[in-house]
Amino acid sequence: MSSQACDIVIFGALGDLTQRKLIPALFQLARAGLLHEHSRIVGVARNEQDSTAFIQTCLASLQRFVAADYRSDSELDAFAKRLSYVQVDFKQPEQYQPLAQQLESGSQERVFYFATAASLFGLVSEHLHNAGCLNGQSRVVLEKPLGHDTESSNRINEYVGRYFEERQIFRIDHYLGKETVQNLLALRFANPLFGNQWSCKNISHIEITVAEKVGIEGRWGYFDEAGQMRDMVQNHLLQLLCLTAMDPPLNLSANAIRNEKVKVLQALSPVIASGPNREVVRGRYVDGQIDDKPVPGYLNEPGANQDSCTETFVAIKAEIRNWRWAGVPFYLRTGKRMKKKLSQITVHFKPPSHYIFDEEQRNQAHNRLTIRLQPDEGISLQILNQDQDLGHDNGLKAGSLRLDFAHDFGNRRIPDAYERLLLEVIRDNQNLFVRRDEIEYAWQWVDQLQAQWANDSTPPQPYPAGSWGPKGADLLTMKNGHCWHEDLPAG
Repeated sequence: MSSQACDIVIFGALGDLTQRKLIPALFQLARAGLLHEHSRIVGVARNEQDSTAFIQTCLASLQRFVAADYRSDSELDAFAKRLSYVQVDFKQPEQYQPLAQQLESGSQERVFYFATAASLFGLVSEHLHNAGCLNGQSRVVLEKPLGHDTESSNRINEYVGRYFEERQIFRIDHYLGKETVQNLLALRFANPLFGNQWSCKNISHIEITVAEKVGIEGRWGYFDEAGQMRDMVQNHLLQLLCLTAMDPPLNLSANAIRNEKVKVLQALSPVIASGPNREVVRGRYVDGQIDDKPVPGYLNEPGANQDSCTETFVAIKAEIRNWRWAGVPFYLRTGKRMKKKLSQITVHFKPPSHYIFDEEQRNQAHNRLTIRLQPDEGISLQILNQDQDLGHDNGLKAGSLRLDFAHDFGNRRIPDAYERLLLEVIRDNQNLFVRRDEIEYAWQWVDQLQAQWANDSTPPQPYPAGSWGPKGADLLTMKNGHCWHEDLPAG
């Protein structure tokens, strides 16, 4: 049981994020006994309705997004008693008074979750402060994307920072709550088998792929302003890069971990984004097929602007200027309407310097560690074994050692990332959240790349929906004699 009662106030309570992720996550925490019995959940939105209607909306979402095995009528009824609703036009300060009155009925800790546009973060913080909704135990959760460049991000952080101290601000990136991402620290720093090999001495290159099958899902206006670089690279991929490349922290405290992540961002080399030596490929999907069904290209989506130059795919060859990673390429790749939904980190180890087996197989395979974040969380290590075929003297065959979380942990349900993240906010633990200077260094790196694109009239390279992206992404790796993981022999 959580030791401290907490009021959880969600702005944007009727939005997709809240109903699809936050309400189910809070339900699972309550179901597991991780919410104090007196913790309340207050939904805040502009819509004119009462608490009864809000509760029905939340229960319908739980019926839709929580498997029947993990919800009972009694659990749903108990959870519904925690819920209430307050109508607030976020821009009207006088409308915060009913919320303040509701919060006055308890002096417990308060978590304010801003599931709204980032442009409202500062204004809502100001109105909460002026209405007397904040107390010394208040915390605020900020959803990404936090701005669209360094300047806008700083404005948001400074505005929110007038009313919340840095220790009270939880900048969320849901990838950091995934089970496998958390296991990165254990894999690297609790296992000398990997930790002692984790440098340019033994690693050839590293891939980080976040591929989506979906398109823009009706968000054409938002996405065309952001693009895949701002929507995915600046946060998700750079966070995964930091956790993969960081040095061992002094301890497992939030600041110790985040200090090491910042060092990685500071050491990132500027990227050449245009010209013949470019280290970035941007693409945009055209008509194609997903699951044998035709899907429209980006410019054929409803509401599309035919003059758009926005990218739906990005591949980057990044380098980290420090002793650990000198000369090791980090290939980052993310796109929409790709062949399958896939998020993974693939670490390619160098072959042995002294090779004694069949010379024809010298380059066929090597040790490869794959860390899958989705859809099936787990870890696999490709190793080489003696081929048992009598016709292949001194031959080798690739095989895999696999840790499949769903299989190896039996029927235990793997918590959703938002469950872990919300629990850590309630516990006032910053380990899984992004510090302000991390955001700033990430934006600075992305900004120098975007500035080069702004002076380059070359349109994004086309790729068919249902593929792995444009041909230029393959050429990016081939320049160094590498190829993407799915193009390698199975093993």
